[in-house]
Amino acid sequence: MAPKPHQIPQKLGKALKRSFFARSVHDVAPELIGATLLVDGVGGEIVEVEAYHHTEPAAHSFNGQTPRNQIMFGPPGFAYVYRSYGIHWCVNFVCEAEGSASAVLIRALQPTFGIGEMQLRRGLQDERMLCSGPGKACQALGISIAHNGLALDKPPIAIHARTETPNIVAGIRIGITKAVELPWRYGVRGSRYLSKPFPK
Repeated sequence: MAPKPHQIPQKLGKALKRSFFARSVHDVAPELIGATLLVDGVGGEIVEVEAYHHTEPAAHSFNGQTPRNQIMFGPPGFAYVYRSYGIHWCVNFVCEAEGSASAVLIRALQPTFGIGEMQLRRGLQDERMLCSGPGKACQALGISIAHNGLALDKPPIAIHARTETPNIVAGIRIGITKAVELPWRYGVRGSRYLSKPFPK
């Protein structure tokens, strides 16, 4: 479900198609910063992501295809949803050519649309904390395993391109223990909505 007309700010960019994701994960990841992610009309501006490439151990696809990660091995432009630590859902956007099995993890959003619904789902009022982490963002947007394998350019999911390039900062990913720390985390410099501040 798209936002109602009166809810859409004039600066909301064009809807991204699956072809947007058919490129290097290292090109897609920083370009998603500032884009708007909506699920059934609820969501906000992407302020933090991490890139994962199949050639490094931190990627779920590193050891090959399994029932859990099979969406990563399919065509680009689809959602890969998995359970983290048996507790939280996390959503990734599959990138690169079919078989590459690379993806971008959505780590944090700045809430924009449907804030009241996010507050109900999260059981808190503080807008800064609604989507400040991959599990929090999925809970706030109502993302679950039911969204695994869904196209990123068809309802209930919509992603709108940014209209201005924010001040983007890069740094090492968070909680990586299986691989060399790589500067594949991207975010809006100084955003209050990040899961964790970037080092100065």
